[in-house]
Amino acid sequence: MNEKLNNYLNGVFAPYDGVKSVAELKSDLFADLQEKYRDLRAKGKDEETALQMTIASIGDIEQTIMEVANLSRSLERQVVTNLSASNLPKSDFAGVTAHKGRFTSSALRGSDFTNADLTGSSFASSDVRDARFDGANLTDCNLSTLDLARASFKASILVRTNFSKSGLDGATFTGAKLTDVKLTMTDLRKATFANCMFDGVDFTSSDLTGQRFDGQTFIGVKFDKAGLNEVSFKGATLKNVSFQGSMLSRKFYRAIKTVCFDGAIMDKLTYAALKGIEADLSKVTVR
Repeated sequence: MNEKLNNYLNGVFAPYDGVKSVAELKSDLFADLQEKYRDLRAKGKDEETALQMTIASIGDIEQTIMEVANLSRSLERQVVTNLSASNLPKSDFAGVTAHKGRFTSSALRGSDFTNADLTGSSFASSDVRDARFDGANLTDCNLSTLDLARASFKASILVRTNFSKSGLDGATFTGAKLTDVKLTMTDLRKATFANCMFDGVDFTSSDLTGQRFDGQTFIGVKFDKAGLNEVSFKGATLKNVSFQGSMLSRKFYRAIKTVCFDGAIMDKLTYAALKGIEADLSKVTVR
């Protein structure tokens, strides 16, 4: 029986010999079929009937095999882009795909990464002032401790992107959804955020003095120990947002009293936390 099952699978998988993930699928499937065959025999089926029923139980496996093979070959063809220590100011990288690319210690000032897929890439120690990342996929990218002055992030895909400790003077975030993004210990006084959605973003210990977040949405966001003097959340939506300061810092609690929440909508827990530190919530709607 094992030989017949093996011969059958060899025929089905023959076009994909050498593809590692397909070989693993074949091994797993063979083990499952053996178990299925033994179960049918235990129920009284003769050898031939049990074999045919076992094979029939697979269904249309060829489409699945082809998809697994195509994906595996695609991944194998991917080459890691390494442009570390390169002098490439004002370069055109618009629309490129560079997963886990290395752009470390490079001169990239004014370069265009519009609509590029840079998933998992690192720009550590690079000069990316005036760079354009509009529409770029920056999922899992490391952009921490960089000079990103005047960089543009219009409609960028920002998921788990790390901007911590970077210089963002004049940087613009327009129409972007920031998900689980790190913006800790960052000077954001001169950065611009417009029409953005913040989900799980961490602003801990960052300087947001004078920032205007009017009309934007904040879900699960941390503003703990942040500089919040004269920050505006007019008409913003805040849900499960944290505003915690150091027990020994009066500066943080004084700053909270200068924050404008006029017209904001917030959940009961956020409201209660802010009320407890004497924020002005006289024009807030609680939902």
